[in-house]
Amino acid sequence: MHSRSRFLLAGFSFAILWSSASVAGKFGLMSSEPLTLFTFRFLAAGLLLLAFSTFQSHPRLPIGKEWKQLTIFSALNTALYLGIFIVALKEVAAGITSLLLALNPLLISMITSVWLKRKIAMREWFSIALGMTGVAIATFPLVETGHSSVIGLCLMVICMVTYSLGAVYYSSVTWTLSRTTINGWQVLIGGFLLAPFTLYFEGNATEFDARFWLSLGWLVIPVSIGAVQLWLYLLKEDTVKASLWLFLCPVFGLAYASLLLNEPFNLYTILGAVLVLISLYWGQERM
Repeated sequence: MHSRSRFLLAGFSFAILWSSASVAGKFGLMSSEPLTLFTFRFLAAGLLLLAFSTFQSHPRLPIGKEWKQLTIFSALNTALYLGIFIVALKEVAAGITSLLLALNPLLISMITSVWLKRKIAMREWFSIALGMTGVAIATFPLVETGHSSVIGLCLMVICMVTYSLGAVYYSSVTWTLSRTTINGWQVLIGGFLLAPFTLYFEGNATEFDARFWLSLGWLVIPVSIGAVQLWLYLLKEDTVKASLWLFLCPVFGLAYASLLLNEPFNLYTILGAVLVLISLYWGQERM
């Protein structure tokens, strides 16, 4: 297959798989407590990724300060971000989470600019404002109809900030471990960090039925492993072009939520999605 065709196929596959996480999580929450579902997800995905990494060339364990770096990255990128995310998912429509998460590239750019003392251009401020306007338009009618709560939306904002800080921290570290090994350890450590809170706050309400295992299986293999491996491939080929595929995630996410969960898909949703996509393209574009 031609390299360009392979890149396009990988990009579309990534967007399709990554944007399905919210809907898969919603189905899982019908049978499970939120933290229980994601603790199982993190531990399973981490073990599978680390098992896979042993077949790579020159596999090794983290050493010295790498353990500290992995733990910090895991706390921001997995335990806090996805732990809060799954709790927020009980309060926020799955389609809206896709819109909110689509703003991460802009938030990451803003935090990176502050971290590196780079002046934020007016076009970047405009793109951020446009994106937030789009989210507000799409979210407002869902809040009114009970599909999203203020608490849920606030938790989602915390998710975005935590994830963005994690991304900036990851980029600031000079890693010598392979990406698959880093991914495996940070997910596994995230599961262990989340486990005490799961045991303390959640009871035995989880039903380990077919719906739970199907949801967990989808979150672990197609999302945590499949989508992430595709994302690593896209980043290796071209980082800038890879980021463009994130623009498709809210579109697929809204479509999944409408088709599978019967969530509203109206003119507000369409207008909000369009504004978010325009803002992301505008903010990521390089002069």
